[in-house]
Amino acid sequence: MTVAVKGLFRGSAWAFVTLLLAACSGTSSQALRDFQLQTPRPFGYVIGDTLPQRIVLETRAGMELERSSLPTPGRLNRWLQLNAVTVQETAGNDGKRYQIDLQYQQFYAPLEVKALSIPGFTLRFQQHGQTLEQPVAAWTFTTAPLRELVVRQDEHGEYMRPDQAPSLLDDAAIVRRLCVSLTVALGIALRLAWLYGYLPGLPKRSVFKRAQRQLQNLGLQQLPQALAAVHTAFNGLHGKPVFLHKLAEFYQGHPEYRSIADELTWFFDYSNRYFFGDASIMPQEHDLQKLKTLCLHCREIERGSR
Repeated sequence: MTVAVKGLFRGSAWAFVTLLLAACSGTSSQALRDFQLQTPRPFGYVIGDTLPQRIVLETRAGMELERSSLPTPGRLNRWLQLNAVTVQETAGNDGKRYQIDLQYQQFYAPLEVKALSIPGFTLRFQQHGQTLEQPVAAWTFTTAPLRELVVRQDEHGEYMRPDQAPSLLDDAAIVRRLCVSLTVALGIALRLAWLYGYLPGLPKRSVFKRAQRQLQNLGLQQLPQALAAVHTAFNGLHGKPVFLHKLAEFYQGHPEYRSIADELTWFFDYSNRYFFGDASIMPQEHDLQKLKTLCLHCREIERGSR
């Protein structure tokens, strides 16, 4: 009798110690604080539709979700496929919050309205070496045929109720913007062609362009030809010969050239002295370069860039 009492006492003490250790370790039979399975409407689906599901759960402190317990993306059966699984984990003071998004797609082609079920699964959690489980229930929805089974035909063998033609998009705004863009582009092209002297019938816009090309191949020995080329350009622009004493008249018709009045005065004075003045004048290399610079400035004014 004494041995039996001692054994009972020892067994009770051991049970008490076990309960005390379990309480100190924080182990709980309840794995989650909160569990929500959020699903869309359970009706109105046809073949090819996607069905999103979201699981929102909060675990207790020290509890971790086993990612391997989540379903693997891929084909689940002959009509159901899991396209994607995403997990968002947020740490808190007393545990963690998980948001699990599942993207299903169904390929069932029913002959009539039919109820189908997405299979459930079990989530596993680890806490202090113990495995706890949380079942996720199956979810039922209904799917309907995409079209009627029998195609009705009239006496000519044609479908009496054809598919409705798609409505055309309103492209009036696009056409207006396109017309405006083309008009602006055409105006810019014409402006550039006019500035560069590419339009036929406007030779005055390219008189100095031709003179500049001639001066490029002339050296100091061909100074008379260079002076003549520039005179020809001024005469063509003004419509009649331009002389030093008629520069005021030239400026009245072409006021944009007043910005280089000093260069024009030098040119006409130098030309008069070279052709009609002292024959002992000795041309210098810088005289030819100055003439080319004058022609360049005239070309810039002609193009409207100066």
